Amino acid sequence: MHVKAGDGGNGCVSFRREKYIPKGGPDGGDGGRGGHIIFKAKRNINTLLDFKYYQQYRAEKGQHGMGKNMHGRNGKDLVLPVPAGTQIKDIVTGKILCDLTKEGQEFIAVKGGRGGLGNSHFKSATRQTPRFAQPGESGEEKKLFLELKLLADVGLIGLPNAGKSTLISSLSSAKPKIADYPFTTLKPVLGVVKYGEFKSFVIADIPGLIEGAHEGTGLGFQFLRHVERTSVLLHLVDISEIAEGDPATNLDKINKELALYSPALISKPQAVAGTKLDIKGDGQRLDTLAQYCKDKQYDFFPVCSVTGEGIKELIIYLGRKVEEHKNSSK
Repeated sequence: MHVKAGDGGNGCVSFRREKYIPKGGPDGGDGGRGGHIIFKAKRNINTLLDFKYYQQYRAEKGQHGMGKNMHGRNGKDLVLPVPAGTQIKDIVTGKILCDLTKEGQEFIAVKGGRGGLGNSHFKSATRQTPRFAQPGESGEEKKLFLELKLLADVGLIGLPNAGKSTLISSLSSAKPKIADYPFTTLKPVLGVVKYGEFKSFVIADIPGLIEGAHEGTGLGFQFLRHVERTSVLLHLVDISEIAEGDPATNLDKINKELALYSPALISKPQAVAGTKLDIKGDGQRLDTLAQYCKDKQYDFFPVCSVTGEGIKELIIYLGRKVEEHKNSSK
């Protein structure tokens, strides 16, 4: 998007003209400041969709100064509401200018130009009739790139059809689309999970990842950025008798994509949930995954989102992990 702050108003060249007051002297007022363009984080906004269709923004110019030492009105600031979790980058330099993560947090992206001084500022004993004033300064102008990264405490990740949507619907009041084919979820879904007394955390269902996601394969890295802010990653691995591939290998595939996308992701606290426990068959896949997690020192939870088996223990564990992360980051 392109943003342009308001230009400052020009200073005024004026002289006092009143009856019985000859040679009243300079009385030109100053120009007003141009309006700033400000981004403000709002919790009740969920997407950046509005900026996709309208990408040019200009703030109001400052008013020119007037006679009788009257100051021009300042241009109105243009406040653009964005979702909490929005990063603002300068396209030219590639630098991250601001990361709006809290409700009400503001960032002045471009500043309005300063208003020019009127000729009354330039009078002196040797220059009593200055016939010039200062022009207003131009407002700042930038090309920006806005990127939204969801703010969630727990990120659900796994291969397509691992049961992420079903799990988040059982943990929270979120209602994602659920079907028996891959890539049912086409956008991240947030849910609030309550645990204990007056406690809760936010969980995000990240659309299914496949090999090559870090390069854009499948739904690609457009969703990997959403797990960067999470405190805990919960891998979901299908342990049902109808699932494809070795469960340990499937888990390794996801971790490989995380590491290739960002080494910081692989260092986050991780746990593993074996899903679809109700159709585990002879339990061989469950035993294989449990042993693998024991060897890798991953906390492992076999669960069934339909019957609720293992769900309570998983919620307590995730709540404790989120609290530990928040306490350690204070």
